[in-house]
Amino acid sequence: MNFDRKPCGRILFFLFVSTYLAPGLAGDGDTNGPPKSNSVRNVTLIFLATLVVLGVAIILYKKWQKKKREEQHARLLKLFEEDDDLEAEMGLRDEF
Repeated sequence: MNFDRKPCGRILFFLFVSTYLAPGLAGDGDTNGPPKSNSVRNVTLIFLATLVVLGVAIILYKKWQKKKREEQHARLLKLFEEDDDLEAEMGLRDEF
């Protein structure tokens, strides 16, 4: 699973910038209302929390893949060690 980092980076940049632009674009022209900094802050916090969760999920997935690969490698080594023992017992291989 090899992701091209440039499109992902562009998408993340667009999402981050859009969190600041979206509240301003949705304005109804009411200048007497309260500032919308709370909504911008909430959207930003949700976005950052999503990034953190996604980052943790990716790290855990990579660790799981590494552990699985190490287990498969150990199983392969054990398989070949057993074959060597069988060859020696059957006299198919000379021992030094």
